[in-house]
Amino acid sequence: DSLLQEMSFNATDHQHVRWNPLKGEWILVSPHRMKRPWSGQVEKVSEESRPEFDPTNPLCPGVKRPNGEVNPQYTSTFIFNNDFPALLEDVPEPPESDNPLFRSAPARGTCRVMCFSPKSNVTIPIMSQEEVRQVIDAWVEELAILGKKYRWVQIFENKGAVMGCSNPHPHCQIWASSFLPNEAAVKDRNMKEYMVSRGSNLLLDYARQEEEKEERIVVKNSDWLALVPYWAVWPYETMVIPRQRQIKRMTDLTEGERNSLADIMKQLTTKYDNLFECSFPYSMGFHGAPTGSDHENQDCEHWQFHALYYPPLLRSATVKKFMVGYEMLANCQRDLTAEQAAEKLRNLSDIHYKMK
Repeated sequence: DSLLQEMSFNATDHQHVRWNPLKGEWILVSPHRMKRPWSGQVEKVSEESRPEFDPTNPLCPGVKRPNGEVNPQYTSTFIFNNDFPALLEDVPEPPESDNPLFRSAPARGTCRVMCFSPKSNVTIPIMSQEEVRQVIDAWVEELAILGKKYRWVQIFENKGAVMGCSNPHPHCQIWASSFLPNEAAVKDRNMKEYMVSRGSNLLLDYARQEEEKEERIVVKNSDWLALVPYWAVWPYETMVIPRQRQIKRMTDLTEGERNSLADIMKQLTTKYDNLFECSFPYSMGFHGAPTGSDHENQDCEHWQFHALYYPPLLRSATVKKFMVGYEMLANCQRDLTAEQAAEKLRNLSDIHYKMK
């Protein structure tokens, strides 16, 4: 007991829990576990070289997809309705039920696929800033169209086979739904509660304080901060948030902010690839204020547009973190602290390892 009293808390040595104000949950941080011996594999992976064009890949220009449709000879982005959608627009609705244990509700929507480029052998960090800007412009356009009808439009990219991506061609998905998904509903509630109690915007306050502290920032430019959140769960999880002003939705971005978003995305994903010198896998996506036909009448002052990157890799290109056991049954847990992860990423080269 006397020894404990003499010791002072050190976040890089001592276990503790951290609060995620966006989701209203705790994360267990166990940095002392980083000192345990590691005997697993840490070798680099030999990446398969992919051709620029693959006549057997259904996402390439001019190739026939499984439903029989032939892709156009597109030269930039290409968007089409998912051939195997999880959400359909016209389906029968379940009957209403008064039973609190067996509830169901209508779910309508649409699912789209968007190719970033006609080339199969590129990714966001390797594409030019102008090409990434074209991707952002297409996202804004899709959000504007789908947002008129649907309450939530989720843009997301699963990159890499380890993230369940079944096709290596650079692409993302856009799912629009008549309902507010769980992640969005939780954030909506917590950001609103913060604004009611504090009188300010949660993520604007957070950006301001993170910029003062600097210890979790990976890269930044005139409009954006890319940082490892204080409450991060995945080893190298990051969030991209506006630095200067409130931006409720992607459709609110100025021309300059679209360009700087392309820049920060390229910077961040280049750092990711350089960490283990591999095409770094992740699931990423954007959250912004809900949409829908009546969104103009909704109170969305508590919202702030942001991007989320959830990469699974932990120690090397072949060693990933698994969310199992304690994480599934009790509490999310991490070993590497957010500050240590940010420092590792921040100190990596700004030049992609393939370009050296």
